[in-house]
Amino acid sequence: MQVFESLDELSNAAADAFCKAAKEAIEQRGVFRVTLSGGSTPKRLYELLATKELPWQNVEFYWGDERNVTEDNLDSNYRMVREALLSHLPAESLRAFPVPVDPDNPAATAEAYEKTLRETFAGSDVPTWDLALLGMGDDAHTASLFPETKAIEQNDRWFVENWVPKMETYRYTLTAPAINSARQRWFLIGGSNKRQALASVRSSASDLPAALFPSRLIESPTWFVTRDAVATA
Repeated sequence: MQVFESLDELSNAAADAFCKAAKEAIEQRGVFRVTLSGGSTPKRLYELLATKELPWQNVEFYWGDERNVTEDNLDSNYRMVREALLSHLPAESLRAFPVPVDPDNPAATAEAYEKTLRETFAGSDVPTWDLALLGMGDDAHTASLFPETKAIEQNDRWFVENWVPKMETYRYTLTAPAINSARQRWFLIGGSNKRQALASVRSSASDLPAALFPSRLIESPTWFVTRDAVATA
């Protein structure tokens, strides 16, 4: 686990690591495919990436989760990424694949995005991303895999609509197998409100089920964490 004194320090380290991973993937495979996280923590990373020199025409952006809103809505994960990063990149080289949200038809939305993913990774049993960027809520959810929701148990699909009772709304999310198929999985976590969730997710205790702590579903992640999110002895 890498621990940083501030979110800005974390974001700078993550930006450098992102660029390194992107260059290596492009050199080896000709493309760098990344799934993006929403929420407040990764926004600074995206702003920093907008200043980096990369062969952006060889980078493909996908979304690990999305809210059930149109792309012009303030709550849209796509809108946040667009404003922080995508709008600053050369338009002619942009390869972004946002979730085509139809708020009135969540099932069709999820099916349409899964179709896009399966076409991208045609011939593969899993979507072999180069990198999955992940956040974590204070309830230990990641992407939109919330505690005690049906998406946690979904192993056949890559991308699903997920009803979240406490929010009384649908969210869209990659499933755990689709996230774990990434070559690298990075958690970006900041804030003292994440302290208990982080301790529970990283605990070796066997009585902390993934149904209650969904971030435990993610296999062998790399942790970028601010010091205030780390429990003290």
